[in-house]
Amino acid sequence: MATFQYIARTPAGERVTGSITADSEPLALRQLDERELFPISVSAQAVPQGGTFIGGVRMRDVGLVYSQLADLLRSGVPMLRSIETLTRATSNRYLKPVLVKLGGDVADGVPLADAMAAHPRVFNSLHCAMVRAGERGGFLEDVLTNLGDFIERQDDLRSKVMGAMLYPALLVIFGVTLVTVALWYFVPQFKPLLGNLALPWPTRLLFALSDVLNAYLPLLILGVLFAAAMGWMLWASGRGRETWARWKLKIPVGGTAMRMVAVTRFCRILGTMLANGVPILEALQIARDAAGSPILAAAIDAAIENVRAGQPLAQPLRESAFIPEQVIEMIAVAEESNQLDHVLVHIADTVERRTNRKIDQAVSLLGPLILILIAVTIGFVAVGLLYPIFIMSEALA
Repeated sequence: MATFQYIARTPAGERVTGSITADSEPLALRQLDERELFPISVSAQAVPQGGTFIGGVRMRDVGLVYSQLADLLRSGVPMLRSIETLTRATSNRYLKPVLVKLGGDVADGVPLADAMAAHPRVFNSLHCAMVRAGERGGFLEDVLTNLGDFIERQDDLRSKVMGAMLYPALLVIFGVTLVTVALWYFVPQFKPLLGNLALPWPTRLLFALSDVLNAYLPLLILGVLFAAAMGWMLWASGRGRETWARWKLKIPVGGTAMRMVAVTRFCRILGTMLANGVPILEALQIARDAAGSPILAAAIDAAIENVRAGQPLAQPLRESAFIPEQVIEMIAVAEESNQLDHVLVHIADTVERRTNRKIDQAVSLLGPLILILIAVTIGFVAVGLLYPIFIMSEALA
């Protein structure tokens, strides 16, 4: 999927600009033709698919704009006046000029979705597609409300996952730093005192680790940096990213949570877009880019081809073995009953609740386990250093 910036004219001769998402330039031109637009120029441009912080604008701020705009429009305030009100009310200095330009484009007669598409770093293709569907179908207020709720849920889930990982990560960093400092500085202080004694194996192991750390510290630092650089280069490559995506799913508890987060994101995005009138092929393509997992993206690619050929959506998703079987069965039944949009949102809500419970359980277990590991490591260092001293004290006594 790529994003194409276009300049075109309407049948009335009016000049309009915006962006659309498509697999290729010919498909982008076909979409323009379906909108009865006559292209002047079409150029490809990469579009970020969101995040928590983009160019100084948090996604939560964007979600708040959508919710407030929906409230103003539902209260009967005209579109242009609503945008001007939001521009005066916002305190984000990065978002304010975007809203000013948005209001100017709308005042010139540009549709809201096309005006938003001119700012892809703030309003991604998912948002623009949903707003465009709302403008066409006459339910823009509902779309904006759903977008605001959707962004809030996504941000809450992302914050919960990141917050849950923060405490264990800090414990690991603290433990590794403490043991490294002990081996580098404190252990060598004991070596002259115990050099002539018959040392037990824990002490000999500590001294050996300390000698290696002190003798080869620059090389060890360079090795860690080199390994990090190689890991980054491997991750940046397509194959490396897919390998990492498969490997991290095998992490106990955490792998299942990451898989469920991707499933939740896919179901919520696809269900929300379908509920707001976005065609299923376009909705699948956007959900694919926003899923956040190359394994799930490959399954969605196969599903897109199935749907394009008039076949069910569920079978390619089942063959990927990424989405749980019970979720696949619910999708299959929803397709047969023509309730896919509602069922997908319901699935996202259910999976999100289960994922939150699993994350809470994992954090409640992981923190004490790391503390026990740190305590055992520090205890080993203490025993290795103090046990020979106790032996020497007993011998002198």
